[in-house]
Amino acid sequence: MLEVRELTMRFEQRVLFTQASLTVADGEIVALLGPSGSGKSTLLKVIAGLLDPDEGRILLGNVDITTVPTHRRDIGMVFQNEQLFPHRTVAQNIEFGLRMRRWNSQRRAERVTELLELIGMSGFERRRVTDLSGGEAKRVALARTLAPSPRIVLLDEPLTGLDRELHDQLARDLHQLLRTTATTALVVTHDRDEAAVLATRVVAFADLTPRLPLAEAGDLR
Repeated sequence: MLEVRELTMRFEQRVLFTQASLTVADGEIVALLGPSGSGKSTLLKVIAGLLDPDEGRILLGNVDITTVPTHRRDIGMVFQNEQLFPHRTVAQNIEFGLRMRRWNSQRRAERVTELLELIGMSGFERRRVTDLSGGEAKRVALARTLAPSPRIVLLDEPLTGLDRELHDQLARDLHQLLRTTATTALVVTHDRDEAAVLATRVVAFADLTPRLPLAEAGDLR
């Protein structure tokens, strides 16, 4: 499904990572494990098209997407801070990508209902996202990403900021949801226990490159 070939990323005079290579098979949930500041999140942004690599290629389904614009890559991304639209309801957030793809109102409503049931939030359609708990907001962010059925979902430390009990419950729920929807996913995390619960395969970030990253990612992290 996804193949990263020898990606190198520099920021000013610093090398964030060099010749990083990774494959994610169709239906896999791969956790990319490494310490904060090692460049994991930067790699996700490069795969998503939010940053341009200095060297290397990215293939999705054997098609080179290295220079394809972000909105045409058919890749979904869940950010650490959810990035929900505060002025929109839960339903309006989830259906956002479907509106961009010009789904009609009936199809959008059916998809929203389906996803709310999957994330255990049926009946929340009209709730304002500013009234949600931290765990609920993360579930809505995931539902919004899954709504258009992207070919692969990238998750950047998706369970950050939760207390341990809720974190562990959501980790199990997230794994089950990704498996139930047969979603191919790449998750970055610094938490070994989280990686073990979420993923079907765990990869150490340091193992992606011929040598360890030479500098921390700083504000690109």
